[in-house]
Amino acid sequence: MIGLLQRVAGAGVVVDGEEIAAIRRGLLVLVGVQRGDDEARAERLLERLLGYRVFPDDAGRMNRSLSEIGGGLLLVPQFTLAADTRKGTRPGFSRAAAPEEGRRLFDHLCRCAREHHPQVAQGRFGADMQVSLVNDGPVTFWLET
Repeated sequence: MIGLLQRVAGAGVVVDGEEIAAIRRGLLVLVGVQRGDDEARAERLLERLLGYRVFPDDAGRMNRSLSEIGGGLLLVPQFTLAADTRKGTRPGFSRAAAPEEGRRLFDHLCRCAREHHPQVAQGRFGADMQVSLVNDGPVTFWLET
């Protein structure tokens, strides 16, 4: 499972002209589900997202986690993260999980996130979403489990 996390001052998701999710300071995470991923990988990704130290401490060093600052977590499904781009000019998606499996594991990740963190929002699986963000830093990391 892939999580492309971005530290944000704020982020939101719009579907069909309606804002369906928004957070203030926290993490926007684009989530890619790959073939072979399972619940354990989703839970490990969540553990890393909540504990990854990307927020500044009083000295300005990245020493604080999302859990420590109590920020928002916005999870957005994005199957294109699993694309194979090693050759040619068109991405291949053979590494991506089948849609029903991707949805199941993304939903599992979101349920677990709500059990462990007070501020969780999510995009809509399979929807045409417009995602906006103010990247804080910019700070962006690729996590893979």
